[in-house]
Amino acid sequence: MLCPDCASRISSVLAIRSAFRFEGAAKSAIHELKYHNVRALAPTLAHYVSPLLQNVGFEPDIVLPVPMHRSRLRKRGYNQAALLARAVADELELPIHFGSLARTGAAVSQVSSSGGEARWRNVESAFMCTNGTVSDKRVLLVDDVCTTGATIEACGRALRTAGATEIVAVTVAREV
Repeated sequence: MLCPDCASRISSVLAIRSAFRFEGAAKSAIHELKYHNVRALAPTLAHYVSPLLQNVGFEPDIVLPVPMHRSRLRKRGYNQAALLARAVADELELPIHFGSLARTGAAVSQVSSSGGEARWRNVESAFMCTNGTVSDKRVLLVDDVCTTGATIEACGRALRTAGATEIVAVTVAREV
């Protein structure tokens, strides 16, 4: 069942599936991974994400992480979505492409964006494909948290523009 906001939008993403609600232990684990450099959590969290595709009937060709802008990557030292995507790709025995999708602008962090519409405007054209590796491919997009779906949708539009045939996104948690 879609929320009214999602139902009113035409999406470039076939489905978004999340293993948990963004609360409790899942929220704590994501915060440890994302802000406290506990990278060892990525394979454990990915273990809960990989089975989400079984209910969608989607067989991806490649796995892509939601990219982080270069400046944020330099500051944090790693992209938590890339760590998760690597572990998901390993579990599913699929190729992963780290450089195929890029963040084009150092937008305000989605965490600090105040509301749903602000989040959508913040990432409206923030991503682009950097090479032809997604053309004619079914893409599995991996991120840590889905709040409004704005980031995933913006990535999906960039992937569709570059020729991806289908896109499904999986996240560890979804804010409800």
